[in-house]
Amino acid sequence: MPLALFDLDGTLVDRQSALDDALSVLSRSRALPPDAEQWLRTELADRATAGDFARLREVFRLKASAADLWREYVDLMATAVTCRPKVLEGLARLRAAAWTIGVITNGAGDIQRAKLAETGLDDLVHGVAASGDLEIRKPDRRLFELGATRCGVSLADGGWMVGDNPTGDIGGGYQAGLRTIWLRGRPWPDGLPAAHHVVDDVTDAITILLAETE
Repeated sequence: MPLALFDLDGTLVDRQSALDDALSVLSRSRALPPDAEQWLRTELADRATAGDFARLREVFRLKASAADLWREYVDLMATAVTCRPKVLEGLARLRAAAWTIGVITNGAGDIQRAKLAETGLDDLVHGVAASGDLEIRKPDRRLFELGATRCGVSLADGGWMVGDNPTGDIGGGYQAGLRTIWLRGRPWPDGLPAAHHVVDDVTDAITILLAETE
């Protein structure tokens, strides 16, 4: 069974719009001052951890506990995040074509798993490796190895990595011995090996993978 590993945020799901919605609701429910909301939008632009909310509470002297703020944020993000039906359909087609599907994500394990559950992605993937579980992040090869293991396969057998982050997803996938598909968007760093394919949408990447097994 061929292996396809996918990034989560910005690849399978739209994190940015979910983040905007979640922080707007959180700011209203907790009556945060405008500078606190802006602080959150800056700090959480790429990823969020429970520690961010401990710092928020300290900087702005909030009465709510950091744990309560984090739990509310996790719930709001899980509710707000979306995965397009065409993406879910594409992953279902990959599974039907005997692909092994994994998710490799930089983020706190609880919030990433909540996103997978709420979008229905957890029913379509065989394994998940979240950086927050082990305190290692893409492009660290160990996270890719863990993802393959949790899918019940070996990274040594090869496969594909699909993602939008040039360094973490494409550079990391390359170092892990995987073929790569990059979702165009972020600036491409100098000196990074080119991806095997470049696409504008993850559904195009799925089409490429399906063609591999036809």
